[in-house]
Amino acid sequence: MFGSLGKLVERQIRRAQAQGQLQGLEGEGAPLPDRSSEAQSDPAIAAGHRIMVQAGVLPEEFSIKKELDAARKAYATLTDPENRKAAMARIADLEMRYNMARDARRSFMR
Repeated sequence: MFGSLGKLVERQIRRAQAQGQLQGLEGEGAPLPDRSSEAQSDPAIAAGHRIMVQAGVLPEEFSIKKELDAARKAYATLTDPENRKAAMARIADLEMRYNMARDARRSFMR
């Protein structure tokens, strides 16, 4: 079965090349992106994330993670105790929201 599937795929690729459908694609002539970090992850999940990134749609946890990183960086620059206390409360809230979003995605993917 796999042999015939492979032949079908090869025929479709050759037909697309002959019709010029594989010319002018985004990234043509450029090296493939480095995806070595995805080597240890599930290929289906990694492909799903790539598709979402290309579509400009990310899971909520990614945007919360960016906010959390920025809040931590800002916290490191504060000196006033009241401001540090407020920033720490913001960090705690973002950490809770991040963990909830991550856990929700993980339970959905199972």
